[in-house]
Amino acid sequence: MSKKPDSNAPATEATGATGTGAAAAAALPGRLTAAAALTALEGLALAGLGVYMLFVGIAGDPDSPQQAETGGVTLLALAALPLIAARGLRLGRRWSRGPALITQLMALPVAWTLWTTGGAMAAAAVGLALAAVAVVTLLVNPTATEALGIGPGERTR
Repeated sequence: MSKKPDSNAPATEATGATGTGAAAAAALPGRLTAAAALTALEGLALAGLGVYMLFVGIAGDPDSPQQAETGGVTLLALAALPLIAARGLRLGRRWSRGPALITQLMALPVAWTLWTTGGAMAAAAVGLALAAVAVVTLLVNPTATEALGIGPGERTR
């Protein structure tokens, strides 16, 4: 007979310190899993764009190879924040909510800039804005905050 974790306990306590990643993920609500997936998708898109810019800077014929290479390295470095935050969310880590929210708040002005560019970038702007708003909505949901051990009655550790 298996013991069910206390639904009021934070996910890290409910699965135990030695719990496997699969057990921790199973205890998380779907909203938190969806937020982690969207945040990881944003990080992977940034990393992909960074690799593309780096490749064009090295092997392609850009107007400014140095600028393309620098932009690629910068995007790869920026991709680390949402990817680390997504992993933390997937594991139910309390600290991961802040970086994930910061990533979404940084994405909104980028979406606006893409929107004002027009053309094909308008579709990317809409997708980015919808993803950012969805992740913020999922992360401020009481179910997600309770799963991360964050709540109005919680004391800061």
